[in-house]
Amino acid sequence: MSRLRTLTESVINGDEEAVVKLARQLLAEGIGATEILNEGLIPAMNVVGDRMKKHEIFLPEVLLSASAMKAGLEVLKPLLTAGGASLGPKIILGTVKGDLHDIGKNLVGMMLTGAGFQVIDLGIDVPAEKFAEAIREEKPAIVGMSALLTTTMPEMKTTIDALEAASLRRKVKVIVGGAPVTAEYATRIGADGYAPNAALAVDLVRQLVQ
Repeated sequence: MSRLRTLTESVINGDEEAVVKLARQLLAEGIGATEILNEGLIPAMNVVGDRMKKHEIFLPEVLLSASAMKAGLEVLKPLLTAGGASLGPKIILGTVKGDLHDIGKNLVGMMLTGAGFQVIDLGIDVPAEKFAEAIREEKPAIVGMSALLTTTMPEMKTTIDALEAASLRRKVKVIVGGAPVTAEYATRIGADGYAPNAALAVDLVRQLVQ
């Protein structure tokens, strides 16, 4: 088994220590950071996403794999940046104002990063103005909003309305998610898409940036 394949398996298995070690070894052997990303890390998260969609693995395993991928990416990131590697479109994520939950959002962010996107995480309790400011500064392709409470779901509509008022809505696609959120609700508030879990969120983002 090649080292790249071993790296992929280590990410799938959530072995963070092995991922970091292998990434460093591959770099030392002269393998480019972009190749390690595209042939080692991203394929691993594709497998994890597929297994998650099929309910073959669950949240604890996915979190371990995503954390291992992130650790490998940290090894590569300085070289990817220095080499001018072409990263995927920017995605802004945030949990809406009044909501302090972030496990789902964080997992979506890690899965998107593993899929090659540039993720800008605004954190929790994010007001509409902060989303708007980030869009102006970062010029993302997509903005993702999360809510875990039914009481904070209306903030999604508030944010979309604020983006419309600021003439920013047409510049980005807006996706929403979280336990109480539904596809019907996403349509009703004018979002461009909804995903019930992190693996399907990656699929949705890929569709929207095509």
